Amino acid sequence: MSRTALAVRAVSTMSVGSPKVTLALDAFCMRQFDDPTYAGTRLEWNKEDFEARINAEYEARLSSSDGDPGAVLKDGYAPFCKHLFVRNFIPSATLTTLAITPENEALLRTKYAARAETELPVLTRFFPLAAVGAGGAAHWLDIILYSREQIINERASRPGDEPDGGRGGEAAIAASMGDAPWRIISVKAQEVDTELPMQPITVMRNALIGEGGSGVGIDRGAYEASVAYWRDRAVIM
Repeated sequence: MSRTALAVRAVSTMSVGSPKVTLALDAFCMRQFDDPTYAGTRLEWNKEDFEARINAEYEARLSSSDGDPGAVLKDGYAPFCKHLFVRNFIPSATLTTLAITPENEALLRTKYAARAETELPVLTRFFPLAAVGAGGAAHWLDIILYSREQIINERASRPGDEPDGGRGGEAAIAASMGDAPWRIISVKAQEVDTELPMQPITVMRNALIGEGGSGVGIDRGAYEASVAYWRDRAVIM
C-alpha cells in the first residue's frame, strides 16, 4: 500500500468521533504538518485541533449566513474547488513568497521537484530559506477545499493513490475517506483574504489528471494572470 493510501486511512480515522466534520483534512495536506522540508506554508499545529477549529469557524459563519454554504465558501478555479479564509492562528504559518528585486535576484535557484511520489518532477524557481530567511507575518490562511467526489476521481486516475493496490476501485477509495463533503487539500498563509493566482506550472499540471492534476484544462486568461503575478515573485524553500 502506498504512503498516500496509508495517509488517507489515517485522516479518515482522525475525523471519527468529531462533533461535525464538513471540512476534513485530506492526505495531500498532511505534508504541511509532517514534512520539515515542505516548501510551502508549514503548519506546526495539532492536526485534530486544526480540523476542529476550521470546522467550528465554518459552522459559526454558516449559522450567521442563514445556513447558506455559498455565502461562506468562496468559489475557486473550478466548481469542485472552494476557499475558506480564516485569520491566521499558527505562528509557524508565515509568508512563503518573496518579491524579486535587483538586490536578491542573484539568490534565485532552480531544481526539479515533485509534490508527491506519484507526481512528475517539474522545474521550480525558488529562494533558499538559508539565504533570505523566513517570510513575513501572514494575517490570513487560505483553506483550499476540493469536493469529496473530485478527490475520489483524482485518486482513481493515479496508480499508487488507491488503497489496497486499487483492487476496490472508487468504492475502496470512498470507503477510506469518511463522509465529509469537502476535503482540505492545502493551506496557504498570505496577506489578503482573497485567492492568489496559482503558479503557472500548477495551471499546466492541472490539465493532466493522471500526473497530479485535477483534469481542468488550461484557461488562457487565468494562465496569463498567473504569469503576471509570479513573474516578479518566487517561493522560499
